[in-house]
Amino acid sequence: MTTNRVTFIDTMRGFSLFGILMANLLIFQFGMYGKDELKNLSALDNGALYFVKIFIEGSFMPIFTILFGFSLIKLIESIRRKKDKSRWSILRRATGLIALGWLHSFLWDGDILFSYGCMTLYLIPFINRKPKTLFIWAGILFLLTTALSFGSLEETKKEQKEIATYIEKADDVYANGSYLEIQDFRSNAIPPGMDDSAIIFVLLILAPIMYAPLFLFGMGLAKMQAFVNMESEKKWYLIGSILVPVGLACKSLSFIDSYFSGMLMMGGSQLLSIGYVCLAALIYETRPVQRLAPAFESVGKLSLTNYLMQTIICTTVFYGYGLGLYGKLGVFGGILFGIVVYSLQCVFSLAYFKKFKRGPFETALRVWTNWSWNGQIKIKQKGSTLHE
Repeated sequence: MTTNRVTFIDTMRGFSLFGILMANLLIFQFGMYGKDELKNLSALDNGALYFVKIFIEGSFMPIFTILFGFSLIKLIESIRRKKDKSRWSILRRATGLIALGWLHSFLWDGDILFSYGCMTLYLIPFINRKPKTLFIWAGILFLLTTALSFGSLEETKKEQKEIATYIEKADDVYANGSYLEIQDFRSNAIPPGMDDSAIIFVLLILAPIMYAPLFLFGMGLAKMQAFVNMESEKKWYLIGSILVPVGLACKSLSFIDSYFSGMLMMGGSQLLSIGYVCLAALIYETRPVQRLAPAFESVGKLSLTNYLMQTIICTTVFYGYGLGLYGKLGVFGGILFGIVVYSLQCVFSLAYFKKFKRGPFETALRVWTNWSWNGQIKIKQKGSTLHE
């Protein structure tokens, strides 16, 4: 991004990857639809499921979204300081993310890189807007997306049967199928209630609107130079951290079946993500956090590589063409597995930065964005620094 990175942003990016892994493990283990239809769980797994759904799911990806918007502005500022044209760099970055997302989709159907690349194109008209304008639009779109979630989520018996049949088939394919069988299922088995036109609508129209509020919020924070003078901003962090109990309360109440359940989950998830960022900023300079921060920061600097590695590791462990542990660890066991995987990523990332400046996928995306190879990889040898 820039030479003087905002270390808090890297740390939060690494922390958000931990939560993203915890949430995604439900999908890796039980499928995109199956994770919401889990039944007959043990008390331990049931408690773990509610913990993930209230504290984590839907609230850590938005953190990453805020940071993406923040980093987009920082990237543009860096390009403009070099007196280069930012428009083509942003277009190349968007197409690079779309290409990586498309390739990633051959391993897993939970990719977000493709959506982020498309969303970058939607954000271009907002790049030169003032912070106040960005926050106003973020607020308007937040209210709109939350309102769109109003209504009953009750399914008919026919829909329930269709979903149960789809989940049963998905469970069998993911647990026992070869790579080609799993890929064929993802490509050709249409989820209940979805067709080609619905998928296109979700990807091109609905998804950008849903994602937009926190992208714009992050862009506004970057234009305000947030998280640079953190000591003087603590009063704002304290106010923002109030959103943590508010968000948790909304998400908890969403499990009471009502017309407002969707609104409470959608709105609560986004408010909780902002609260988490503010709370983290409030305690960032405390001694316990500073001891852990380097590990999270290293993971955050390698966020693209670590995100893709999480997919490679988890699909290999859970899918039929790997170890075939799909659905066998349980929710609580999945949490423990995720902690182990993330801890190994922390160790790997810390060790990696002792020799290299950037990760392999970060380097590839940076080269494509900047249209230049110069100085992309730094290797330390015998106390000297070499550039390739």
